[in-house]
Amino acid sequence: ARHLLASMAGRFPLAPEDRLLAVTTIAFDIAALEMFLPLISGARVVIAPKEIGADPAAVLELTVRHGITVMQATPTLWQMLVAHRAEGLRGLRVLVGGEALSAGLAATLSEHARDVVNVYGPTETTIWSTASRVTAGDGNPHIGTPLGNTRAYVLDGMLRPVATGVVGELYLAGAGLARGYKGRPGLTAERFVAHPFGMGERLYRT
Repeated sequence: ARHLLASMAGRFPLAPEDRLLAVTTIAFDIAALEMFLPLISGARVVIAPKEIGADPAAVLELTVRHGITVMQATPTLWQMLVAHRAEGLRGLRVLVGGEALSAGLAATLSEHARDVVNVYGPTETTIWSTASRVTAGDGNPHIGTPLGNTRAYVLDGMLRPVATGVVGELYLAGAGLARGYKGRPGLTAERFVAHPFGMGERLYRT
């Protein structure tokens, strides 16, 4: 987790005047970023009551009441917020992840928010693995480039790199890789495979 936090602090820096609204349940791994990124940056974290998570009006009211400058959420919640009142996102820095970001939502967020970053990563690689800044006119958003101490490969069925534009499967490697699934050696062997060109390393098959 420290590699993730250090990398995100560089890619998405917070300042002491920033206030992040934490809306994610603590049972979801992305909540760790909401808890700790503001604290290691000297910023503040405001924890939203769990009952307001599905109430866009209440979420937007909290952003105003507490002077929120940063918020992370899934596309589902961001869609609810823009459908309720997109103007409420003015001045907000947005992290969006946990689900695929549609081109339409990306365009709306870019139009209204101050800054939008699309993040991607499975739990098996410690929350987020890649990030991409979203700007108006980008079209279909992409997952971006790997965060620090993370590597991403697009490989074929024989674990060979594919050429640009050729369909393959995304594999991830790096410091955030989990050891496997507790008590499930078969699934671990299927998803965590030997790195074909990394001495003693493993890849996570997404």
